[in-house]
Amino acid sequence: MSATPILSPVDSLTQKKELTIPPLLGASVAELTAWVQQQGQPAYRGKQLHEWIYQKGVRSLADISVFSKQWRAEVAEIPIGRSTLHYRSVAPDHTVKYLLQLVDGQIIESVGIPTFGRRSAGGENSKSRLTVCVSTQVGCPMACDFCATGKGGYKRNLARHEIVDQVLTVQEDFQQRVSHVVFMGMGEPLLNIDHVLEAIRSLNQDVGIGQRSLTISTVGIRDRIRQFAQHHLQVTLAVSLHAPNQALREQLIPSAHSYPIEDLLTECREYVEITGRRVTFEYVLLAGVNDLPQHALELAQRLRGFQSHVNLIPYNPIQEADYKRPRHDQIASFVKVLEQQKIAVSVRYSRGLEADAACGQLRASK
Repeated sequence: MSATPILSPVDSLTQKKELTIPPLLGASVAELTAWVQQQGQPAYRGKQLHEWIYQKGVRSLADISVFSKQWRAEVAEIPIGRSTLHYRSVAPDHTVKYLLQLVDGQIIESVGIPTFGRRSAGGENSKSRLTVCVSTQVGCPMACDFCATGKGGYKRNLARHEIVDQVLTVQEDFQQRVSHVVFMGMGEPLLNIDHVLEAIRSLNQDVGIGQRSLTISTVGIRDRIRQFAQHHLQVTLAVSLHAPNQALREQLIPSAHSYPIEDLLTECREYVEITGRRVTFEYVLLAGVNDLPQHALELAQRLRGFQSHVNLIPYNPIQEADYKRPRHDQIASFVKVLEQQKIAVSVRYSRGLEADAACGQLRASK
């Protein structure tokens, strides 16, 4: 693993100004057009501003050369809403972990995950897609026992511009268009649902990423999946189940005590009925805890007849917990039981393990 620390102190005066003026990142063409007109500029400047923010990745209005020098000077202090790169590390599999410093000094983590296609005639690997794992909160209040983010506590929700910025940052660093975004970084997306919905709109309409290439992951918050379904989005909903019964789920996810698994699955079934889209159930496999054949059978019984897919994730170790990753034969046995019970299943081996950038390892630290 290679690591590149980047020192970037934030000036307190600039910090104060940016906190009091709404950032432009995340705004639509219509919103930007209305804003430039409020500033006394012609409407066509809105489309130009949109292009410079989302396609050129400009970080300051002062750098937009198509605007007059006079107006650039007038609006130079208006924040676009970009973060500062605090730290960057690269894993052997080319996954890149980013620590991004926000305007108030908080640090969040994002991950860029390239997927390589076939080798070219010259022996080079072509990049066929680029996935970004974004955070939606500073920290996380859910306190899942096997997750590093949950061990660090919760600070605040991220605004729409702070979510969209993560995608633009990775896209610029890789010099490649982002094809997929997964809301699986720090935080519980459905506890920040308004800003997440705004970010989804911007990523889809402004950045140009199809809704079917977006995945929202949630532990499950009462009534929020039902609320999310009412927007009839074409995104993928991934529910972090991690256990086939209530007792075990409460052991792994403390917040589950107030939301019985039966109620969660009922809400997921309603989501399928409302949207017509299946639900993905994420299930972290912990050796000797939730990975036994009887656990697989119980899980299958719960999901029988459900328009769903089970995504098994072998545990990624963290310093704060003593869980172990199952052996390959144990994982295979779990998969076999689900397949025998006609449950759609796949195994996801997380990328970026060596850089502490894999699922469950994000902790906003080096």
